[in-house]
Amino acid sequence: MPEPSIPDKRQVRRSFERAARGYDAAAVLQREVGARLIEHLDPIRIAPQRVIDLGCGTGLFLEALRKRYPGSEVLAVDLAFSMLVEARNRGGWLRRALSRGPQLVCADAEQLPFAGACAQFIFSNLALQWCRHEVAFAEAARVLSTGGLMLFSTFGPDTLKELRTAFGSDGHDAHVNTFVDMHDLGDALAGAGFADPVMEMEKITLEYASVEAIARDLKAMGAHNVLPGRPRGLSGREGWKKMTERYEAMRREGALPATFEVLYGHAWKTAPRRTADGRQVIDFHPQGSR
Repeated sequence: MPEPSIPDKRQVRRSFERAARGYDAAAVLQREVGARLIEHLDPIRIAPQRVIDLGCGTGLFLEALRKRYPGSEVLAVDLAFSMLVEARNRGGWLRRALSRGPQLVCADAEQLPFAGACAQFIFSNLALQWCRHEVAFAEAARVLSTGGLMLFSTFGPDTLKELRTAFGSDGHDAHVNTFVDMHDLGDALAGAGFADPVMEMEKITLEYASVEAIARDLKAMGAHNVLPGRPRGLSGREGWKKMTERYEAMRREGALPATFEVLYGHAWKTAPRRTADGRQVIDFHPQGSR
């Protein structure tokens, strides 16, 4: 299994800026995973004053969050300004004029422009794979108040395994992004100051008519390769031909599979164990008088 690599954040922003206008038409997977992530909230009882949709994209789930927590302020955060423009335009001008919409913030999940302990719930659907997860978790823990909830989905290591196999035999693994194992995510949550992390995994396989259709879909979702040092182009026409032939060998019942390993996680922000000046916090429970 290849080691996860850190995406080039400038390239991530550029990819999603370009993808914004056509994103909704291609975001079948994002819409389905986000709906399943929302369902994870059904057994959880929280009443947040402020909700952050971290990596909101075009705002696919802003309305669902507002309906679920009608008394909350919703902050929609995304790295790409063009995605926020699409989120602002969602629902039409009349609806925007008649209702108070979410606050839109263009920012990096690794450097949030918010005060500490200002939010009680962070929702993030398929965005953290474009971050250094340990840094994003630390920022989330800083922004959440004690007892606050973080709920997220992201991609796991088996994502696009067919495409990686098709490229990998020629030594071109860097054509395909790599992703973090769910156990490492759980450890990172605990290290960032979260308690009781719960991780789940499922695999979703989409079917395509051709390799070209897969490539178009990934580009339309802003999800084409953003690793530093990635190959420029596809090693020429001959390299693309060889990769396509290997991928075609995986065709089943007339379709080419594209597997996505989807990880779901949630955890609760705990009270800090050290003060701001580095002193350790020790719980003291006085005994009752005898």
